[in-house]
Amino acid sequence: MVRAADGRVVVSTDLLVEGSHFRRDWSSAEDVGVKAAAQNLADIAAMGAVPTALLVGLACPRDLPVVWAREFTAAFDAECALVGAVLVGGDVSSSPTLTVAVTALGDLEGRAPVTRAAAEPGDVVALTGRLGWSAAGFAVLSRGFRSPAQIIAAHRRPTPPYAEGPVAAVCGATSMCDVSDGLVQDLGHIAAASAVQIGIETARLEVGPRLQDVGRALNVDPMRWLLTGGEDHALVATFPSAASVPGAWTVIGRVDEGEGVLVDGAAYPLPGWDSFRT
Repeated sequence: MVRAADGRVVVSTDLLVEGSHFRRDWSSAEDVGVKAAAQNLADIAAMGAVPTALLVGLACPRDLPVVWAREFTAAFDAECALVGAVLVGGDVSSSPTLTVAVTALGDLEGRAPVTRAAAEPGDVVALTGRLGWSAAGFAVLSRGFRSPAQIIAAHRRPTPPYAEGPVAAVCGATSMCDVSDGLVQDLGHIAAASAVQIGIETARLEVGPRLQDVGRALNVDPMRWLLTGGEDHALVATFPSAASVPGAWTVIGRVDEGEGVLVDGAAYPLPGWDSFRT
């Protein structure tokens, strides 16, 4: 039995499918375990809640080594332990494609949930956590390289700022989501749900030396990774004013009347992640 102090829970569910969300020749069982937990724990944090419990469905080929499943579970448990959440159940089945389905529950601790639907014109947009690292790691791996190690690790194992979700809720965030599909695309979800326009300024986004180096090596503008790359699971939120933004967050834009997302005053032409795009 899973209890919440005020009788309410928030729930999120996610899938990882081999060949779409991970590759076993790129990621270990431990990497997949961390990623499976992290992307669901980040969804709970993005609603301003504290993760409490998770359920896992594992469908796998009959020849999957038992040690892979054990290592996956150990890493999954360890990531959950970072926020005090526990694995409470699930199911297993055979499948020709290795698939992980996770459902996560969270406790609001008496607060109202932070949704995507309450941003208001005049709000500021703020970000916490890193952007672009997972996308850069994917680009490096796709070119057949295995370094720089720090960039590769960021793709294999995201490090969401879990604690900052509840902090944002306490500070009055009006909307929030984690950046799983790309900053522009995920802000688009907030803009659509709130019926507002969101503008961001690239000058406020930090492109560190590591991403600059990788961008030069691959002949890619690293800002593209920050704007469209997913799976870092940073958190982006709107707040009533700059004064209400918590210290670990950076203001990157504002909310206005209108629709859609503008980057430096113009629509951004490149998409983020889409599970059905070929």
